Amino acid sequence: MRLGPIVAATVLATLAAACNKSSTASAPPPAANEAAAPEVPAPIMTPDDAKKALAGLPAPYNTADLDNGEAKFALCKSCHTLGQGGANMTGPNLYGIVGSKAGEGRNDFKFSDALKAANITWTPDKLDAWITKPAALVPGTKMTFAGLNDPKDRTDVIAYLMVQTGYKPK
Repeated sequence: MRLGPIVAATVLATLAAACNKSSTASAPPPAANEAAAPEVPAPIMTPDDAKKALAGLPAPYNTADLDNGEAKFALCKSCHTLGQGGANMTGPNLYGIVGSKAGEGRNDFKFSDALKAANITWTPDKLDAWITKPAALVPGTKMTFAGLNDPKDRTDVIAYLMVQTGYKPK
């Protein structure tokens, strides 16, 4: 019978202590709180910046349809991210892909032995062959994407990748 009043007193004391915290208690500064909050990814690039970047690409990519490239890239989004420092998913993050070596880097992504041994540099031409049918370019790849048959769609996707992943024409 005496347990009830003890439990009630303990609960009241706990609530009073929780509500009576000093406002000068050492709480982390607002910047620390903001950093801990889940980050909403910023747009990769504004439409105006994308148009300027597109105009600076080599032909035929400088006349590509970025909206179509983005629409076709939707097939890739379930496995790949584009933003600088973006996470690897089922596939690697693609930021800086053009000009990089296949099977290397990409934030410790676990590439297939076949891709690591392929000795490919991701030029627009190699990306075109890859997007056409990955398994035809690199037999034994882990990438199961069937490919894009339409050459215009591939050009648009490659231009979209170049614009959105930090490609700088030389």
